[in-house]
This record gives sequence, structure tokens and C-alpha cells, in this order.
Amino acid sequence: MATDQNAPALPVVVPPEWAAAHADEVLFADVRWYLDGRSGRDAYLAGHLPGAVFADIDTDLAAPATESGGRHPLPDPDDFAESMSALGIGDRTPVVAYDDSGGSTAARLVWLLRVLGSPAALLDGGIDAWRGPLERGGVEPIRRERTAVPWPADRFADTAAVRAESGDQRRLLLDARVHERYTGAAPAPVDARPGHIPGARSAAWAGNLTADGRFAPPERLRERFRALGADSAETVTAYCGSGVTACLDLVALEHAGYAGARLYPGSWSAWGADTGLPVETGEVGGAGGIGGRGECDGGG
Repeated sequence: MATDQNAPALPVVVPPEWAAAHADEVLFADVRWYLDGRSGRDAYLAGHLPGAVFADIDTDLAAPATESGGRHPLPDPDDFAESMSALGIGDRTPVVAYDDSGGSTAARLVWLLRVLGSPAALLDGGIDAWRGPLERGGVEPIRRERTAVPWPADRFADTAAVRAESGDQRRLLLDARVHERYTGAAPAPVDARPGHIPGARSAAWAGNLTADGRFAPPERLRERFRALGADSAETVTAYCGSGVTACLDLVALEHAGYAGARLYPGSWSAWGADTGLPVETGEVGGAGGIGGRGECDGGG
């Protein structure tokens, strides 16, 4: 794999053909995670891309859950740097992350690394699109030191900021959960209340994908986000259940050419748990999807 000093610049999404051709230049990271309690690590051990390390959503990419911070709060910068170092991800280590759910969990790692200026990309189509052999068992990472830096404040919004901006037409808020959770018609067992944050637009993460689970072309994604109001918004903020699948919307926004979008890490797991905060149910409007697997829900 390439050294940190020679790390290539990476687009936010790379096709499997590119990943296979540059496998000796990047570090593959397996970020499988399941809301239903299945073990992502067990799935990794049963078969993963050659040389891939396993990044755990719950421990490597999040702090312990809290009521005010939600199910997957941002990890402390020191803790994140240590977790990445242990996985072999230094400041300039090029990372290609994947999962088996359209990128809905691997996008969390990609987006967190990119907002810190590190080269990271999402493998389009995930492990299902990989045509090479898979490896079984674990991989012992080669430790690379990583500098702990604060999370950039302009790329994140907390509950107070989201509440203050709610209803402001200049502040676009996107809900990346499946549409039925947005409307409250099919609340997940992990949600304290059904519905969505007032003023949020439905932008289900799977709507960024085509029927084969690959990303829609950038121009089609741009049409989607333009219809949601991204072109006229001063800020665009994405949330989901707990700040995981929202990162797929953020990756798709960047893939479509939109820069500077924000994540609300607490997401619905923080907002919905506070009974003092208002909730809307039903249809408020949304752009639907490109034609992807809208029934799927990573739950993050």
C-alpha cells in the first residue's frame, strides 16, 4: 500500500474496477453494521476484500450512546485518532471503505475522514460489486500514527442549532431515513417517537442509488438535491436515526458537486428522545429516489 507521503487524492466515490487496479495503493476498510443485532465483525471474518481492516461503527466511529447525544455521538478527537491509528489509518493514508448495504454504513467513515482532510472514498456497490477474491479471517493492521484534531465546527450541527434553524427556508434539513420512518407510518423499534424534525425534507439514503445498488450519476443526484432545495439553501444539514446513514446523503451531495454540507450527529435518536422538542408526522414533501432500494434501512 502507498505510504502516507505518497497518498493519492481520492474522489468521494470510486468504482470497483478502480479499487481493484489500485489495491496496493489504498487501505480497504470494512464497515459492515446491522441494526438487527447481527455482527458486522462476523460478516467481515467470513469474507472481506484482501487486506481489509474492520472498522466498528459503535466503537471506532462513535462515542458511547447518551440521551442527549443519541446512539452514535461523535467520538472524541483523541479517541478517533487512536482508533484510526490502530487500524492503520494515518493522517494521509488513502482509505476505500465499503459495506454490504449500498454504502449506508461505510459512508460514516468516509465522511468523517474527508472532513478532516484525509483521503477517503466509498466503494461504489460495496462488497457485492467486488469481482476479485475475498479473504477470510482477520487482518492485523499496521499501526500508523494519526494526529488528533478537533472536528470542524462548520461541518456539524448540534440539537440547539437544528432547533434554531428549524423552519428557516434558507436552512435545508434532510432526513435520510426511509420515507416511512420520516412520515411516522412505520417507526422503528429503536425510535422514541415517530415522525421527523419540523421542516425537514425526506431524502431517504437509498434514493441516491440505482436499482443495482450503485450510485446514480452525479447529474441525476444533482437533480435530486436541486428539487429538495439545495441550490438556494445557505446551509444543508443531514440527519437520520443516529448520524450514520445520513453520511450517505452527505457523500451523495459531494458526489453531485455540493460542498460544505453538515451532519447532525445526534439525529433522530437525540431529537426524538427529548419530549420537549416538536415533532411532525405525515408528508411534508420530498424528492423520492433515483430508483434504488428504498425499502432498505440501515437504521443509523
